[in-house]
Amino acid sequence: VQLQASGGGLVQAGGSLRLSCAATRRTSSNNGMGWFRQAPGKERDIVAAIDWRGSSTYYADSVKGRFTISRDNAKNTVYLQMNSLKPEDTAFYYCAVALRSAYGIKREDYRYWGQGTLVTVSS
Repeated sequence: VQLQASGGGLVQAGGSLRLSCAATRRTSSNNGMGWFRQAPGKERDIVAAIDWRGSSTYYADSVKGRFTISRDNAKNTVYLQMNSLKPEDTAFYYCAVALRSAYGIKREDYRYWGQGTLVTVSS
């Protein structure tokens, strides 16, 4: 499975971006998916995750109420709508396919990774 993330860019604080992650195979439609982010010098941490049906989601405390994860299995695509962006949201954002149909919140819960898309939020 190959994952292609897109939608990153430069935005002012308070602005919005929508990230997309398209998978090349339908395998991803049966698996949970997640978005992680990694800022320079920091660990790659979970941002949001969603189960295979889109009925259960998880959000890191730092993004609750601002970010929304969703998926379209017909398009093998997962999205991350990011609103009210803050400078501390600046990072590379990575999408990933989970090992199981449920989502995971640890890096080891994920099997396939995208290449990352850079989000920069200016103050």
